[in-house]
Amino acid sequence: MNINIDGLNIKYTDEGSGQPVLLLHGWNSSYTVYGGIINLLKSRYRVVALNFPGCDGSDTMESPWTLDDYCTFVLKFMAALNIKDPIMFGHSHGGRVTLKMAAEGMVNPPKIVLLDSAGLIPKKSLKQKFKAKSFKVIKWFLTLPIIKNFSQGLLDKARAYYGSADYNAAPEVLRKTLVSLVNTDLRDIIGNITAPTLLIWGENDTATPLSDAKIIESKIKDSGLCVIKGTGHYSFCERPFEAQAIINSFLS
Repeated sequence: MNINIDGLNIKYTDEGSGQPVLLLHGWNSSYTVYGGIINLLKSRYRVVALNFPGCDGSDTMESPWTLDDYCTFVLKFMAALNIKDPIMFGHSHGGRVTLKMAAEGMVNPPKIVLLDSAGLIPKKSLKQKFKAKSFKVIKWFLTLPIIKNFSQGLLDKARAYYGSADYNAAPEVLRKTLVSLVNTDLRDIIGNITAPTLLIWGENDTATPLSDAKIIESKIKDSGLCVIKGTGHYSFCERPFEAQAIINSFLS
């Protein structure tokens, strides 16, 4: 299905009936990663999931977004579909949006499920810091007016070498959006969250490491962390039956 939110054609799914559940996916992903969870819940809940702008069939925004823009977008989506106080699931970037919305009182979810959630700025190694600084210097040089018209190819190569896979795969508007998002840290506000919160994390997650999960758990009073052994950033997809059993227990 599709819905228009502020001129953007947004792809979504809406299955089942009852108490609403809202699923928010990660960066450069889609709601299809939630297929198993949707099937698990749709016999008991109204399960709604969307594709964020620029993802798998949804229109891309015209200018870069901040985390606040994503939150406003989700609120408008909820209003358009008459979704009130849903149980919220957030994977990766979807978790970042969920944390921000719940911490600042934009939503009042009865329960929250965070799956390998983003939201904290991780500490960078010396190698990562050097790499980031090197790219900034190269970008500054290659965008000087005197050589700017001749250096685009070199700048693209520098981006490809220094940037992450997500960054390199994205169009310019999403690259700038991603830079804004990964430099947003929510650790000072997530302690405001009062909803019972389940954290499901991959033991070997390198995108949002397990150390982030432990920080989030320590700051949300009514929270608990379940670690799925041998899995990475998509722990709930790698071990679906284990993740779904944990979710079932939490929602019951």
